Formats: sequence, C-alpha cells, structure tokens
Amino acid sequence: MTVTNKKSAPRSKHQGINKEINDNHKILHKRTDTMIYALGGLGEIGKNMYCFEHENEILIIDAGVHFPEENLLGVDYVIPDFGYLVKNNHKRKVLVITHGHEDHIGGIPFLLKSVDIEAIYAPKFAVALINKKLEERRMLRSVKIREINSSSSINMKHFTVGFFNTVHSIPDSLGVLINTPNGRVVETGDFKFDLTPVGTNADYQIMAYMGQIGITLLMSDSTNSGVEDFSISEKKVAQMILEITRKTNGRLIVATFASNVHRVQQILEAAVACGRKVIVFGRSMENVVQIGRKLGNIKVGEEHFLKPEQLAHTPADKVCIICTGSQGEPLAALSRIASGTHRFIKLIPGDTVVFSSSPIPGNGASVNQVVNKLFKAGANVLTKSVLNNLHTTGHASQEEQKLMLQLIKPKYFMPVHGEYKMLIQHRETAIETGVKPENIFTCANGDVLLMRDGKVFQSSIRIPADDIYVDGNDISGVSTAVLKDRKVLADNGLVSVVIAIDSRENKLLCKPVIVSRGFVFIKDSQGLLKEAEMVVYNALKEKMTQRITFSDIKNTIRSSLEPFLYNKTHRNPIVIPVILNSKEAMAQMQQQRAQRMKQNSEHKEKPLSKPRRADAKQAKPAQ
Repeated sequence: MTVTNKKSAPRSKHQGINKEINDNHKILHKRTDTMIYALGGLGEIGKNMYCFEHENEILIIDAGVHFPEENLLGVDYVIPDFGYLVKNNHKRKVLVITHGHEDHIGGIPFLLKSVDIEAIYAPKFAVALINKKLEERRMLRSVKIREINSSSSINMKHFTVGFFNTVHSIPDSLGVLINTPNGRVVETGDFKFDLTPVGTNADYQIMAYMGQIGITLLMSDSTNSGVEDFSISEKKVAQMILEITRKTNGRLIVATFASNVHRVQQILEAAVACGRKVIVFGRSMENVVQIGRKLGNIKVGEEHFLKPEQLAHTPADKVCIICTGSQGEPLAALSRIASGTHRFIKLIPGDTVVFSSSPIPGNGASVNQVVNKLFKAGANVLTKSVLNNLHTTGHASQEEQKLMLQLIKPKYFMPVHGEYKMLIQHRETAIETGVKPENIFTCANGDVLLMRDGKVFQSSIRIPADDIYVDGNDISGVSTAVLKDRKVLADNGLVSVVIAIDSRENKLLCKPVIVSRGFVFIKDSQGLLKEAEMVVYNALKEKMTQRITFSDIKNTIRSSLEPFLYNKTHRNPIVIPVILNSKEAMAQMQQQRAQRMKQNSEHKEKPLSKPRRADAKQAKPAQ
C-alpha cells in the first residue's frame, strides 16, 4: 500500500499490528482495519468520491467532477486524483453510484481510462445517463453496468452493500448501507426530507430500522448546513409554476438546471395542462428530457412538443420554451436568447422569462447580466424571491439533517459533500443531536479514518488527493505551471526574441528582433523595443565570448530581458527565445526587420514567418 505519511516515523515489520497512538493522536494502521477516505467532496461542492478499503477490496461510492472556477483558464473539468487507485489496480474495485448528477457520475469516463473497475452499480436514471456519457466516448464496452434499486444488495468478500430510497431533485436517488468486518456505515448521498415529494418517497422506516440495529459511522450531505428550518416542498414549486403558466399571456420561457429532473417534469406538465406546446433548447436539457420520457419519469407525449421550424408559426400564448442557462453561462441557450444570437428565438416585448433556480455562489454577476439584457429586450423577468416559490433546493437544511441524525443514531459522524464551513456547521448540528464531539471527524480529501472492532480513529497516514485539471479529454492533468502561464499570458502578454547565430564560429550574426503580442502597443513603443534589443544583444555578446549551449543562450535572453521589461513597464510578459542557427538566417532576419518596419508604418502587426526552431532540443556546445 503506497501512502504519504503526515509525520515520518520508523517502520518495522510489526507496524501492521502496532496499536500505539502517535504524537498527533492518530492511530497507526493494521492489516485488519477498514480504511475510509475521500478522494473528492470534502472542503468543496463537487467531485464526490468516497472509498472504503479492506485488505484486497476497495468499494467506491460515486465518481464526480467539479466544474472549474473562472481563474482556471482553459480547464474543462476538475477530477479527483486517481493515482492511489491506479497503484492499487491489483485490488478488486467496485463502483456504486447514488444518483445521476454530474458531481457524482461526471468523473466515470476519466476513472475508467486508468483504473480497473469490476462493475458499476447505479440506479435506473443514473444508468441511462452513464450509458449516454460512455456512448459519446465510445467506452460502453469498457465496464459492466448493473442497475440497482432500494431492494438490491451487493455481496463482496469483505463488504455487503444495501440501499434505501432518498428524496432529491433527480429520480432514483439512493442512500447506501455498507456492512464491513469492523462495523456498519451509512452514506446518505444527496438527500432532503420532503413530506409531499414529486417522485418516490424516502424510506423512513428503513432509516429508523438501521438506527435500531446500530450504525457505527454516518457520512451525511452537508451542502445546506447553514440553512435553518425545513426546505420548501417541491410540490409548492409545482403549484407556483402552474399558476404563472396560467397567468402568462405571451410566450413563456423557463430556465432551470437540466439536472433537476423533477423540476423539468413539473414545467412540462404545467405547460401541457395550460394548452401550451413545448420546445426544449440546450443539449443537456434535451438529453434529460429524452431519457426522462424513455424511462417514464416525464409523461408528456410527442404531440405536445414543437420543432424549431414550427416555433415562428405557433401563437405566442401557446408556446412554452424550456432551456438551460439559469446560471448565466455565456454559451447556454438563455444567454444566447438574451444576446439576440440564438438561431431560432428572438425575444419580443411581452415574453415572460422565469428563472426556476437560485444563483450558485459566484454566479450572481453573470445572472444579473443576463437579466438586464432580458429587460432591455422588453421581457418580463421573474426570479426567486420571498414573494414566490420558484425554486427549492434538493439538499437537506439543518432540521432535515437533524432528522437524519436522529433516525440513524450513529456512534461516529463524518460530514461530507460540502465546503469546509458547511462541514463545521454540520458538526455543530450533530453535537446538538447528541453525537459526542470527540466522535465527529471533520476531514479533508485524502485523510484516512480507520474502523476497528466498532470504533473509528483518525489514521496517521494520508492518501494523495490533489485536484486534477482536465483540458479536453486528457486526464494527465494540466499542471499548475501551465495554468500560471495562461494567467501570465492573459495579464501581461508575450514577447518573442528572435536571434541568428553561427554556432561554428560562436558569434551573433545580427542584432536580435523582438516581437510582442498583448504586451505593449508596438506603434507607441518603438524606443522601448529598440532599447530592449540592445540589452539582449550586449548580454549575448558578452556571454558568447565563452563556450556555451543553446540552453545558455535562452537563459541569458530571459535573465537580461525580463528585469529590464519589468523596470520599464512593471509587467512580466512570457519571454520566448527563438534561435536561428545558420548564416542564411541573417538574410532572413534582415528581411523580417524590414517587414516589421513596413508593418509599423501601416499601424498594424502581422505574424513572423515561421522560422526553423533550433531551441526545440539541446544543442552541442558551440565550437
């Protein structure tokens, strides 16, 4: 087993049975312990992935993604670090999915590329979404996918897994009961308690029964730990949407999360009840509606749907448009509608736009920008407020979290699925319900809990659990250095220094040529660039009096130019040396210099002709 120790300590051949506690009050691991750790989902919202390991078996609960923040330039997804699972590929691994949201299933294609998974067990709606995801990537044959429900069980050598129904914003949401050799664990998945749910009700009796037979550790959803009281029932949102649909005279445009299947179902049913034809825009929304209708979660016939070309010929008061973009995403359908760039929809005065969602923290400015554009186009915009019930959460508030704690009655508690402040707030809620403070573990990704004979301890070992940034479908990860370069390019631009040398004679053939992009305005900075060329030229002349390599030349260019540019402009552009190693390069350099002078006189820049790059590999020392 390969792990990273938080505190180095001498290792002995008997360490596996050592029961002593180290200086950090964390117990040392023994072979018969059950390990519990998260590769994602702690200290963050997203990329949920919780692992249970005993000897030669690893049970994985969920494999999600996290969508990048604005500062992660060019990153498509953030996924967990699968390195530890790859190193333990010899162990049997089973993946269990609690429900079909992206923060629980989005990482599956990336996981399957590097980790051997025996089978994926998922509820019905999640199976359809996973199949769609793997089909798009031509990976359907890479793993067995088996459908489960609240009556299913999974029997492994060391783990026996059972399930119970929970209420969430997507159909077929399950909580998980895990029987291990050292105790029982309940992982709730995402849940809320809704006494008038749209879909399947929660299994209150099963939860209460589990509490009676005894649960060692509860791992529970912490997303809404800071929200008091009970959340609003989904039925109340359905009533509000139906009322607005009836009162609206013109076209009705409703934006919501495509992942909120129950909400989409309610919007469609309200439109049909009011005699409106429906049209769906947004790829993710179209996929969800298609799967929902196929599985029977959305009971709306084909005769109630419009095709894009029929939209212009349908009376405005008979149209309901459901679309993505409730969070102000620039490329989502609603943003394009608001900007007037959508292919099929042009806003007209009298349109009513309903946001059946709440802005995710950090998205408020984007949402407001879209709302302002909609108002400018003459639309009537309705958003969630104290005056209406246009949205409710799919996650348990404080009172619902207390109810889960009271039903399960765990001896130990580990808050999961939330930012750090949410985990701490959930800890306080657990203490209020009677869980002992010393029995609560507020962990970070990579921290390991050990379950031994019905007791849970914090381990002295730690598993690597860094974020992996995915660019396209490449799961090798975009390094921090790449992201730093993208930030520098965005803020300070680029400077390219082109020089011509004769390595045989170890001399410069002419003065360097400096070209910039996104750094300074060329027309107004001729003096600065000429001075910079002389700085590089003098530094290289001095350096080339001795035996040097191409690497030495590049380092000399950077070390002389970067401080000069910062002193003059207080900016740090990326400096890229380009070395031409031939006598013929001198003629090319002179031609390029003449072209640049001509371009400057025309007040514009054009790219350099592509030179032969000699800096792509280490050169032999100049003779």
